[in-house]
Amino acid sequence: MAPKTIKRGLKAARKAKPKPAPTRVKGRQAQVKADIKAAHEAAHGALPQWTTAEIAEAFRRFAAANPHPHTELQYTNPFTLLVAVVLSAQATDSGVNKATPALFKLADTPEKMARLGEARVRDLIKTIGLYRTKAKNVVALSQLLVAQHGGEVPRDRDALQSLPGVGRKTANVVLNVAFGEPTIAVDTHIFRVGNRTGLAVGKTPLDVEMKLLEVVPARYLPNAHHWLILHGRYTCVARRPLCETCIIADLCKWPGKTVISP
Repeated sequence: MAPKTIKRGLKAARKAKPKPAPTRVKGRQAQVKADIKAAHEAAHGALPQWTTAEIAEAFRRFAAANPHPHTELQYTNPFTLLVAVVLSAQATDSGVNKATPALFKLADTPEKMARLGEARVRDLIKTIGLYRTKAKNVVALSQLLVAQHGGEVPRDRDALQSLPGVGRKTANVVLNVAFGEPTIAVDTHIFRVGNRTGLAVGKTPLDVEMKLLEVVPARYLPNAHHWLILHGRYTCVARRPLCETCIIADLCKWPGKTVISP
C-alpha cells in the first residue's frame, strides 16, 4: 500500500474515533450554581428573612455545642497572634502552625523579630504561601511597633491597620482574640455562611460584617466570630455543606440544603 494511502487511512481513523467526553464534576457545578442563586435571592429579599428569635436560637445552639470557642492559630501573646494572623492570609491555619513554632522560639516580641531580620524570617516561613511578602511585612510591622507603640500591640483598629500587612480582617481578629473586643472578622468562611444561610447577606466582607454586628445578639458577639468560622470550616463547607449534621439546618434559608428539619 502506498504511503499516501496509509496516511489517509490513519487520518480517517483518527477522525472516526470518538473523543472522550470532558470530565465534569456535576455535583460541584450544581453546588456552585445553587450558592450563587441563593446569595442572589437573599440579596434581593426573595428568601425568607431570619427572625430575631431564629437568630438568637442559632447562636444559642452554637454556644451550647461549643461554649468556649477559640482560634486554631497557635500563639503566646498579642504579638505572636498578630504575626500568625498576618501569615494566615491565603494560607491555612494548620500550615501556619507548622511554621510558627520555630519562628516564635526565636522571636516572640517585636524587638526580637526586628533583630531577626527579613532574610531569616523568610527562611523560617518559606513553607507558607506568599512568604517573601509576608516576611517583609512581619519585620516592618515589628519595627513600627517598637518605634511607634513601645513594642506593644495597640488595642485600636486604625493603629493596627496602619501596620504593614494588616487589613480590617486581621485587625478584627487581634481585637477579638487578644483583647476580647466584640468584633467579627469576615473571612471566606463567614462570608459564605452569611450569604448561603441568609443570616447576613452582603456583596463584600464589610457588608456581611456590618449586618452581623446588627443582628447578632450582644451577649453572643464576643464569640460569634469563632462559631461562624468553625461552622463554615467544618460544616457549611464550600463544595458540599454537611446539612445532615448542621445544628441550624432547620433555621437556614438556603433552598439547596439537603435537610429541611432537624
